[in-house]
Amino acid sequence: MSEWMEGLNALADVQVLAMLVLGVLIGIVVGALPGISATVGVALLLPFTFALEPLAGMILLLGIYGGAVYAGSIPAILIRTPGTPASAATVADGHAMTLQGKGVQALKISVLASCVGGFVGVLLLAFFSPFIAEFALGFGSAANFMLALFALTVIASVSEGRMVKGLISGALGLAIAMIGLDTIQGFPRLTFGSADLLSGVSFIPLMIGLFAVSEAFIQVERAAKLNLRMKPEKFRATPAWLRKMLPSGMLGSGIGFIIGVIPGVGGDISSFVAYNESKRITKGSSQYGKGEPRGIAAAESAKNAGTAGALVPTLTLGIPGDVTSAVLIGALTVHGLQPGPSLFTGSPDLIYGVFAGFALVYIVLFLLGWFGTGLWVRTIEAVPPKILWPTVVVLAVVGSYAVRSNIFDVIIMFAAAVLGYVMTKGGYPLAPLIIGVVLGPIAESGFRRAMMIHNGSFVWMLEPIPLVLGVLTLASIGFAIWRARKKPVLLTSTEEDKVEGKVS
Repeated sequence: MSEWMEGLNALADVQVLAMLVLGVLIGIVVGALPGISATVGVALLLPFTFALEPLAGMILLLGIYGGAVYAGSIPAILIRTPGTPASAATVADGHAMTLQGKGVQALKISVLASCVGGFVGVLLLAFFSPFIAEFALGFGSAANFMLALFALTVIASVSEGRMVKGLISGALGLAIAMIGLDTIQGFPRLTFGSADLLSGVSFIPLMIGLFAVSEAFIQVERAAKLNLRMKPEKFRATPAWLRKMLPSGMLGSGIGFIIGVIPGVGGDISSFVAYNESKRITKGSSQYGKGEPRGIAAAESAKNAGTAGALVPTLTLGIPGDVTSAVLIGALTVHGLQPGPSLFTGSPDLIYGVFAGFALVYIVLFLLGWFGTGLWVRTIEAVPPKILWPTVVVLAVVGSYAVRSNIFDVIIMFAAAVLGYVMTKGGYPLAPLIIGVVLGPIAESGFRRAMMIHNGSFVWMLEPIPLVLGVLTLASIGFAIWRARKKPVLLTSTEEDKVEGKVS
């Protein structure tokens, strides 16, 4: 208890509180801009923390982290353009609700679920960090492979009604993930002699092209007018509505935190896994992908709980849970602090101040996000389609170039836009492709390392964690096949257009 008092006293400083609010505001702007991820935002502001006290600097970066991860859902819902990779799972239901005139409700769900997931994640981080970190160390190569394999079963759910096309899309994603240097031996694959492809296909330009620019192409082709139809919407967060959202939100919070704890896995996977599991346990799950609020709640709570989960190995072991937390390690070391067990005993005011401050980030984020919903809507409504979609393309170019300051990423983005356009016109879902790209490197690296460690034997599949994950994978596949046979969903071309958020 004394450690908590030290942390709260350190947090009760005008500079720290000012940095908290500033960080959240910057994070919202960063996350809402396609291509400018939370990692980019945190890295850009890192030098400004050098002149601050350690806690103030950390709280500024955590505010950006939490705000950016949430705000990626704003363009995902309104214009089908995920601001951050973790928001890709929100696109289908979020944008479908916008086209149904329920965009305000979708945005409210997003901020509520994001803050609930983040807050729950911070509580778990604060009280269970040492124990969870020890468990996470047990996730070796074999367990990482089985976890990725389990997550790949999400393709069956997001492709329901278009299973064959979904599997083709997922396989294409896995093929794209193989481009670049071999993860084990460093041998170039599918580079066709191009030095620019040695580092692989950058994920953010790929995602921006698939979702944002391909949508711009389609909207321009159809000369569609953006009609969000939000003004007539009367929405109230009633107790009944909250009770409906709660199970998916809590499920997503738990899944997101657990997956976030595993070093190197990240929140991009957790949002898809949580979405899939929410769909699995929900009655009337045929509405998922067509504007189901509970799908948004699961995905949004998972991705924000994953941010707290990623800090568990970061703070307790000095092992970054994801790319953004690796930048946070840099912020600590600049101030002469070494992440690890000694951080809890040597600087309790800092570590418990971080816990309390990160929880406060989500309270501030909720207030800004909930009452700022009208601002996001009015901003989009005020922009005519003939300006909006060219602006989206310009932001896509800027965001793609900003990732690595490489014009080749812009080329990748436009190539992905053409691919996304062709796939959408052909009825191929885009989500499986993204899932394949995210999980491909994790699955390949984990499998090959496990085989090398065990001299080509599959005995690692009988280890406790891989065995449990293997059983869950088989159960997930079996359940998807059973549900498809029991109640097949056949979409007409018109219905497919509605699912993808098209208007004629």
